Amino acid sequence: MAVAFTINGKAASVDAGPNTPLLWVVREHLKLTGTKYGCGAGLCGACTVHMDGQAVASCQTMLSAVAGKKITTIEGLSEKGDHPLQKAWVAEQVPQCGYCQSGQIMRAAELLAKTKTPSREQIVTHMDGNICRCGTYPRIVRAIERAAREG
Repeated sequence: MAVAFTINGKAASVDAGPNTPLLWVVREHLKLTGTKYGCGAGLCGACTVHMDGQAVASCQTMLSAVAGKKITTIEGLSEKGDHPLQKAWVAEQVPQCGYCQSGQIMRAAELLAKTKTPSREQIVTHMDGNICRCGTYPRIVRAIERAAREG
């Protein structure tokens, strides 16, 4: 049975099992590969997407849960890739390996949508749970602060 939802502003309908993780729907069925597989257990944040504006681990969100919802992936954050966070990420040279970055940006976008000028403490608290194996946390915080300032 097909599940209908909106992804990156476009209607989608995917015929897959109801317990298929959204991550695999996004990557395999819809061919949007910016969302990454990290741990598969909802512990690392690499697969973060927005569901109705809330950051969720797509590896732990089942297809049945997205019926009628609005999903945003890194590809849908900005049509031209010029979201203030994306520009700040480049300016602050955040990525090292880059694998976790789409999840980091999506988590940060949730914060900035709710809190226009978050404190450093709010940033650190909000980003807790998104893991960067390369340890670029100071650059991530600076990029979020820059995006809040310049956004």
